[in-house]
Amino acid sequence: MSGIFSGADIQNYHRDGYVFARGLFTAEEIGLLGEAAHHDKALDEAATSLNDGEGNRVRLSLWNHPGDGIYGMFARCRRIVDSVEQLIGGGVYHYHSKMVLKDAHTGGAWAWHQDYGYWYQNGLLFPDLCSVMIAVDGATQENGCLQLLRGSQNMGRVNHILSGEQAGADKERVEEAKKRLDLVHAEMEPGDAVFFHSNTLHASGANNSENSRWAMICCYNATSNDPYKESHHPGYTRLEKVDDGEILRVGKDEAARASVEFADIENNDQSAKVLAEDES
Repeated sequence: MSGIFSGADIQNYHRDGYVFARGLFTAEEIGLLGEAAHHDKALDEAATSLNDGEGNRVRLSLWNHPGDGIYGMFARCRRIVDSVEQLIGGGVYHYHSKMVLKDAHTGGAWAWHQDYGYWYQNGLLFPDLCSVMIAVDGATQENGCLQLLRGSQNMGRVNHILSGEQAGADKERVEEAKKRLDLVHAEMEPGDAVFFHSNTLHASGANNSENSRWAMICCYNATSNDPYKESHHPGYTRLEKVDDGEILRVGKDEAARASVEFADIENNDQSAKVLAEDES
């Protein structure tokens, strides 16, 4: 099976619940993604603002199908998809993607949570999913980078309860887990990525810095894990992979940057809004 990861990387993923891919995308590739996202009026207008329970708000835009624009080229490129398949151990399809818009001084925090803590409700029997966070902007502790609890995927699914407009993992269990497991700050340069298991506990702090912290997160489900009921995310849909070179080809052609169909979380997808799904 092709992909970027070595056997040791795959072992580390299953041990730790995550694995970094530093420099996964070139400066030119990530620059085109950032330019497209920061100037995407439709993405901005589709963004939903969620309260973090502390009076701060975080914005995100979400879409179910990758499309043929630059967002789709990232989500469908073999560099990512083949690598996720290495970690999952078989074929995957695109579950959904989103852009987390954590702006300077105003970007709120995300409570500790597991992605499967939410996705379980969507009819997924197994936690055979993987999320890939791509740093569009640099991510530091100052601007609210992703935080992970190493090995927490081995805890299994933890109950989630509502806090503000986010559903977070049971705080008592999280606090006990933090006493036993290493807390890792996922500081990343633009173009870096981190792949993490759907049961890995993760969170992020507020952005109190002068720098934005935008990130694109692509989520994948095993083809063998087709949900048994309909939800606001798709069941198995064949994923057409693209060659890595399509990122630059589409990114340089403004006419080909066609956007995606964003989910209307605010008005049509209250379950997704309340659960504040797997944003970081």
